[in-house]
Amino acid sequence: MGKKVALISGITGQDGSYLAEQLLEKGYEVHGIIRRNSSDSTGNLAILETGYHNPLKKVNLHYGDVTDSNNVDKLMRKIQPDEVYNLAAQSHVRISFDIPEYTANVDALGTLRFLESIVKNDLVKKTKFYQASTSELYGEVQEIPQTEKTPFYPRSPYAVAKMYSYWIVVNYREAYGVFACNGILFNHESFRRGLSFITKKVVNLAVKIKKGKMDKMFLGNLYSKRDWGYAPEYTEAMWEILQHDQPEDFVIATGETHTIKELVEEVFVNLGDSVRWEGEGLEEKGILNSNGQVVVEIDPHYFRPTEVNLLIGDATKAKEVLGWEAKTRFKDLVKIMVSDELKSMQ
Repeated sequence: MGKKVALISGITGQDGSYLAEQLLEKGYEVHGIIRRNSSDSTGNLAILETGYHNPLKKVNLHYGDVTDSNNVDKLMRKIQPDEVYNLAAQSHVRISFDIPEYTANVDALGTLRFLESIVKNDLVKKTKFYQASTSELYGEVQEIPQTEKTPFYPRSPYAVAKMYSYWIVVNYREAYGVFACNGILFNHESFRRGLSFITKKVVNLAVKIKKGKMDKMFLGNLYSKRDWGYAPEYTEAMWEILQHDQPEDFVIATGETHTIKELVEEVFVNLGDSVRWEGEGLEEKGILNSNGQVVVEIDPHYFRPTEVNLLIGDATKAKEVLGWEAKTRFKDLVKIMVSDELKSMQ
């Protein structure tokens, strides 16, 4: 029996790069879809030696885009993957309010294109499909904590698009017998996160502030609560979901929740300082106790038109069925991210 073949959309992102590394370690032949970009977007894959003419290359990269049905179909026919991990998305919640149509095209219809290709090309008995669902589906939460049975109440174009993806996965599973699964992953972070995401932004800017490279950072809602885990553990869960003997949907989470404010405080603690807060509302400021420097101010630009105030997941099913549970907790996650950020700026 030859190597298992995996196709990853969104391979250049945080999750895609970790997943690619893990699948290679498991002996997979790994293919990834990348969009044409005038600037290099493969930084997270540097460790995998991806050059097209590099005889040591470990990942097979294909130009494509999940908004292009013909391209998705062509790649599926050519690669004939055993497993597809659809991680491609316009994944920034705030920005989805600015580009809702594009977000829907990528995050909703992109999923449909893969599923339809599996059915159309007679890959139902061969190809397993993983869909990157999100805790943002819960939005205005209907119960605490959130489980696989908690009703959805999406609060952004991103979350609404992901809701379509969730249900089209369920529909193709039930209608056509596709081995298709949703991983409802709560927030998961690492050094490889993009700078527009709050954890990476706070860590990166805090390190720059402490190094004297900038004065302050501007943030939005300090009081929204999130369930933050460590990305490599969550990509391992993706694989475990597809190894289960039947297709099911799973919440992947730590079961802890913390505010943005707590994130800021913990980051500065790891940098040998502490933050106190003064003022209220738009006038609230974070001030370093070491020298009285204002390092955090509020900018309404970062507020969402509809806010998600609290997310906390219950991953009991994943533990009982898959044997998966989060090992890295909030304080350890922040410690890892600050350490990696400091190393990158040496």
